[in-house]
Amino acid sequence: MQHTTTHPLAGQTVTVAPAAALFSYAGSEPIEFRVDDWNDRAFGQSWKSWMDMEGHPASLSYAQRAAVGHLPLDNDVVYGRDARGLGHLFHTSEITGGAQ
Repeated sequence: MQHTTTHPLAGQTVTVAPAAALFSYAGSEPIEFRVDDWNDRAFGQSWKSWMDMEGHPASLSYAQRAAVGHLPLDNDVVYGRDARGLGHLFHTSEITGGAQ
């Protein structure tokens, strides 16, 4: 999928409830997350899915969480940073709280 426009929540901080534990957190408790944009747009690779981002740490971590958390294998995935500045991918279904 190629996203031709920015994600509606780009630049905003939202609450996400990870479907499976994040590598950098002790559990899967909700966290605040600042949305940069759709994954393909954030990396300037609109022709690529998150599944094709070879060696990208956030994509690798997301692949593991997607398998364990039974997330859809589509491209409704956003990239952004948590409060500590660490980059993550989240499926849009994991966004539970609106912009803050």
